Amino acid sequence: MIDKKQLYEWCAAKAQDLESHPNRKVPFRMVADSAQMGEIMAREFCDDIKAANAAGVPFRAIVPCGPRAWYEPFTRIVNEEKISLRGMVVFHMDECLDWQGQELPVNHPYNFKTFMLEHFYGGIAAELSVLEENRVFLTPDNMKEVRDRINEAQIDYTLGGWGQDGHVAYNQTRRNPYSGLTLDDLRNATIRIQENNLDTIFALAQRTFGSAYQFVPPMSVTLGIKECMSAKKVRVYSDTGAWKQTALRVALFSAPDVEYPMTLLQEHPDALITATVDTATHPISENLDWELL
Repeated sequence: MIDKKQLYEWCAAKAQDLESHPNRKVPFRMVADSAQMGEIMAREFCDDIKAANAAGVPFRAIVPCGPRAWYEPFTRIVNEEKISLRGMVVFHMDECLDWQGQELPVNHPYNFKTFMLEHFYGGIAAELSVLEENRVFLTPDNMKEVRDRINEAQIDYTLGGWGQDGHVAYNQTRRNPYSGLTLDDLRNATIRIQENNLDTIFALAQRTFGSAYQFVPPMSVTLGIKECMSAKKVRVYSDTGAWKQTALRVALFSAPDVEYPMTLLQEHPDALITATVDTATHPISENLDWELL
């Protein structure tokens, strides 16, 4: 459980001090806005793909549905520089499910596969695109197959964002009062189907459906922390402001804590958190005269 006094101190730090803060536990980079973040995200990912192509080796990546800012730059860079994605294997992080743990309709706004087919794959020139058999989408029926494919060889690159509780993929803090998690449970969590937390549902409802939580998918299938953290590089990004501000501060300053899964990034040898100024600027840091404790 995060101590409120410590949380206040973390949230009170000025955004401009975060990159060089002496108590920061994981590398952090702040960027101006979504446009800059998207360009950086796409550029760095493309550079690693190009390096793998030059070395003649496959490139295995875990890729999220979002943040949205990087899809257009990624498509542009790949097409303009003619970067072949034919040797790339893409493991998609997660997928939303209905209340029975079944896949959503194709045109549901939270059908991640539909979104990625349009925005991640759709604009890439056919001769450069990822092979169909190397586009690995999670479903309720293929979890063992995906786990086995990930375990075949090391993942090169995990891209991601984080949620309001610091979840990476759908690795949320577990709020079931009868089956809590230890840190080792979280570290070793693998591919699974799960109920989504109520706070995750409310956060997504506010973001997407005008707080109509009734339309948010209540379940998900997700890669575990074990798979996400198995990559040589882990890069997480956010440009969504208030929804992510507290989780960012906890990730930067807290010891590993099951309440905020992204605190485990500090245990990875090559992890980097990137956020926009808006996401890095916490309201407490701008209102230090508030009496909260």
